[in-house]
Amino acid sequence: MRRVLPDLWETRADAPFPGLTTHAYLWTGNTNVLFYSTAGDADFAELERLGGFTDQYLSHQDEAGPMLSNIAERFGSRLHAPAAEIDEIGRFTPIDVPLDERRVDGNGVEVLPTPGHTVGSTCYLVRGADGGRYLFTGDTLFVGSGGAWTAGYIDGYSDASALAESLRFLQTVTPDVVVSSAFPSESGVHRIDPQAWPTHLEQALAGLPTSTRS
Repeated sequence: MRRVLPDLWETRADAPFPGLTTHAYLWTGNTNVLFYSTAGDADFAELERLGGFTDQYLSHQDEAGPMLSNIAERFGSRLHAPAAEIDEIGRFTPIDVPLDERRVDGNGVEVLPTPGHTVGSTCYLVRGADGGRYLFTGDTLFVGSGGAWTAGYIDGYSDASALAESLRFLQTVTPDVVVSSAFPSESGVHRIDPQAWPTHLEQALAGLPTSTRS
């Protein structure tokens, strides 16, 4: 586990595909919660030392796997995940809190449905210990290997029009830190100037198929 912000811890790296890195993140905010998931149990003891967590949040079905049931059993945590992907995620463990609308829950997590990368892709916004706002984008948005802000569009898998609409929606929030779940660059955690946020999103939009940009 590595502390990346005063109230945010990063698990060790997983590599689901060549050139792609993922982490899960423990946020010690209103209560301890885990964003995304791990592929193994190597960090379980350290997560317990940090107080464990009451709830786990998946951004989309690609983060689901056999480890979900182990996490729920070990930590007694509730799983929050997109309702639109209940069948795909439910192959591994039941979703305790299906998500299908924007709201702020009892953990202080704002749920932001952002379909496009997958049908249920969801972002999460929380207020950090230093007063900043952390936006967990899953695979909806990340920084690519060349340093450009990139939308998580996969031809034949993602819905480009829905993803473009979701990126425009994200222009209505103003994060200070953006945390993606999978990324091909050096890190998935990026502190940004909130005033530059619209420009980052426009850069991501520019990388989508032409028909989605208007």
